[in-house]
Amino acid sequence: MILRRVLIANRGEIAARIIGTCQWLGIEAILAASDADLDSLPARLADGVVRLGPAPAGQSYLDVEAVVAAARTVGADAIHPGYGFLSENERLARACDAAGIVFVGPTAGQLAAVGDKLTARRHALEAGLPVVPGGEVDDVASAESLVDRLGLPVLVKAVGGGGGRGMQRVTDRSQLRTTLDRSMAEAEAAFGDPRVYLERFVVSGRHVEVQVLGDGADVVHLGTRDCSVQRRYQKLIEEAPAPCLDDALRDRMHDAAVAFARHLGYRGAGTVEFLVDRERGSFYFLEMNARLQVEHPVTEAITGVDLVAEQIAVAEGQPLRLRQSDVTFRGHAFECRINAEDWERDFAPTPGTVTEAIFPAGPGIRIDTHVQAGAVVPPFYDSLIAKLIVHAGDRPSALERLRSALRRCAIDGVSTTVPMHLAVADDPEFARGGVDTRWFPQFLEHGSPAPAAAPAGRLGP
Repeated sequence: MILRRVLIANRGEIAARIIGTCQWLGIEAILAASDADLDSLPARLADGVVRLGPAPAGQSYLDVEAVVAAARTVGADAIHPGYGFLSENERLARACDAAGIVFVGPTAGQLAAVGDKLTARRHALEAGLPVVPGGEVDDVASAESLVDRLGLPVLVKAVGGGGGRGMQRVTDRSQLRTTLDRSMAEAEAAFGDPRVYLERFVVSGRHVEVQVLGDGADVVHLGTRDCSVQRRYQKLIEEAPAPCLDDALRDRMHDAAVAFARHLGYRGAGTVEFLVDRERGSFYFLEMNARLQVEHPVTEAITGVDLVAEQIAVAEGQPLRLRQSDVTFRGHAFECRINAEDWERDFAPTPGTVTEAIFPAGPGIRIDTHVQAGAVVPPFYDSLIAKLIVHAGDRPSALERLRSALRRCAIDGVSTTVPMHLAVADDPEFARGGVDTRWFPQFLEHGSPAPAAAPAGRLGP
C-alpha cells in the first residue's frame, strides 16, 4: 500500500521532523494537535491540522479514540505516533487495525511482547540474550527472598513501563518495604500497572543501545549509541557509535540485538537497550523500545539512513531496503537534548515565551526543534525544545564541533540546559569517553568526578 496521507499524532520537534520526511517523500502530512499546539511551528509546517482535544495530554495526545477519530476525519492512510505518548500503545495499534488505518510501527503483538518488561526478559532469554539476574516480586516477603539470592544493592523497576519511572535503588534491607511501596505507587500512577521486579544493581554500568530495523522477516542493525549521561534515568547527551568498546564486544551486542528482533519477527524501527558492565566487560539485555528514539539522529548522522523514511517503507509493506552489508558507519556524532529547564535549580521546568532563538548552522550541524522567537513553551508537556546534533570524522573533532555549536546557541525568554551541556562538553573525563551512568550525578555534585575504578580503556574481553 502506498501511503499518501499520514496523520502525525505527536507534537514538538519530533512532529516537525516527521513532517519533513513525509513531505520529502511526497506524502501529505497532517498534524493532530491539542489546543496548546494549534499555532505551533509544526502546525504551520504541516499540510493540514486537525484538532485533537484540550491541552492536557490525557485529553488529547494520550486519547486513543481521539487520535483514531482525527485520522478518520482527515482521511489519513496511516498514523505515525512519533515517540512517547501513544507510540508504544498496543491499544492504538489494534484500533488502527480495526479501522483499516496503517500504524507506522510494530504489530500490536510485538508491542505487547516488549511493553511488559518481564515478558520482554523472557523473550530475551529465549533468544539467547543475557539478562541481569532478577525476577518479579509481589510483596516484601518475595522481595526479601530474592534479595537473599541476588545480594544488595538491587534495583526496583516497573513491569509496565520505562523512562526511569518507578525505578528505585535499594542498598539496605531496611529500605526494601518503603521502596517497594513507593515504586508500586509510582508505577500505578504512570502506567496503570503497579507490578514491579527486582534486578541485581550493576555498580558501574554504561547504557549502550543498538538500533535495529525489521520488516517482519529480515532484520539489520545500524550500530550502537551510548546514552550513559543521565539524570534520574533520563538521557541528556547521546553519541554514536558508543566509544571505548572492544570491537568483539560491540559485535556481540549487534548480534544479540538482531537475534532478539528476529525472535520477535520484528517490524519497523526499534532499539534494543543493554547495560554494559564496565568491571566485567560484559553486557545484559535491559529492554526494547519499539519505536523511534529521541536520539535517533546520531544514528542517522553516522549511517546516512533516514529512519523515518525506512519506517514508512516498512509500514507500506515493502521489504527492507537495506541489507546488512549496505550499512556503513562514518565518523562520530553527538546529540544534546536542550530542555527549557534551570539546571542550577534542580532542573526546574521553565515554561514561558521564547523571546530569542538563534541556533548554529554549518557543516556537520543539525538542529531538530519546534521553537522560534515568539514560541510558547507550554507547561503541559515535557520540556524538550530542541536537539543539537553534530557530526564529524572522529570523536575529538565531533566534540570540538559540539562545543563550538553550543557556544553559538542563543535562546532567551526561558532558561535552558545549554550551559550545562557546555560544562559537560568541556569536562576532561567526558572528553575521554566511556563514562558510566554514575558519572553525571557526581559531575553535578562535585564538578568533574575522579576517574572511576573501572578500566579507562576499551571494554571487552
